[in-house]
Amino acid sequence: MTPEALAELAARAVADAEAAVDPAQLEAVRRRFLGRRDGELTRAGAQMAAAAPAQRAALGRAFNGAKAEVEAALDARARQLAASVDTERIAAEWMDLTRLDESWTPGRLHPITRVLREIEAIFRQLGYAVVEGPEVESERFNFELLNIPAGHPARDSHDTLYLSDDVLLRTHTSPVQMRTMLEQPPPIRIIAPGRTYRRDNPDQTHFVMFHQVEGLVVDEDVTVADLKGTLLTFARSMFGHEREIRLRPNYFPYTEPSMEVDVSCFLCGGAGCRTCHHRGWIEILGSGMVHPQVLRNGGVDPERYRGFAFGMGPERIAMLKYGIEDGRELTLDDVRFLHQF
Repeated sequence: MTPEALAELAARAVADAEAAVDPAQLEAVRRRFLGRRDGELTRAGAQMAAAAPAQRAALGRAFNGAKAEVEAALDARARQLAASVDTERIAAEWMDLTRLDESWTPGRLHPITRVLREIEAIFRQLGYAVVEGPEVESERFNFELLNIPAGHPARDSHDTLYLSDDVLLRTHTSPVQMRTMLEQPPPIRIIAPGRTYRRDNPDQTHFVMFHQVEGLVVDEDVTVADLKGTLLTFARSMFGHEREIRLRPNYFPYTEPSMEVDVSCFLCGGAGCRTCHHRGWIEILGSGMVHPQVLRNGGVDPERYRGFAFGMGPERIAMLKYGIEDGRELTLDDVRFLHQF
């Protein structure tokens, strides 16, 4: 082994290192020349023990220089390959967020969102303001001011989600009506959409968290005829201009008289079908004239003012409007379901 042979061996190793196209090839070059047992440069170094003593110093310098040159070439190529891999990965992962890919499909509004927006649009056209309130309420606003006394079944812990003795997740959006009456004098014309909560077992028509839209009108000379005309306009705007409504007596603590409201079936036109249970009518909401005591609780003089209120469930309206048989589908995160609308 001579210094010239070591230089030639190093030159060959450097050339192979520079020609490596990936980390695996580069590692193969490293093992071929610098492997501990059978590397070509390693074996050349072992041969120096058989050289004459006068030649060992020169061979040692030549060997160390060759080994350093090869190692430097291997390390330099390794950095180049690593940088190339990062560049390719970045190029592959790069995305132009301003460009619409042809494979992308447009999003869809959730049916409940669609219904809520439609309800709000209808009542805004009728001159109603949209008002929101807290979802965590006190018993005072959720029950007492609404003429729901202690011991009423609606206040039972089996139905209501209490956070403490007198704090709960609101069971309806009616507290927003009370807050509005206490904050502003009549005339009042509002709807109050929002999430509400009940302790219930979810099934096809019941939910733990669901939405409500409640309406309130307080003014002089308000009558049941005003309530019926308002709800008829709403029903025809939501379900079709040929729809009719009917009012049926019922009982709610915060209205007197109280009425359930049915709309003529928009699928069969009143002839009778599966959706309307062959009755020709579909229940859509509850309503009534605001109880005089509720007006007093809201700081309104019932001798001068009267009012009406109504409440509806967007989930139920969405199910009716879009033919959804199982309400639990409204809570799924399946994009295929949304793409139907």
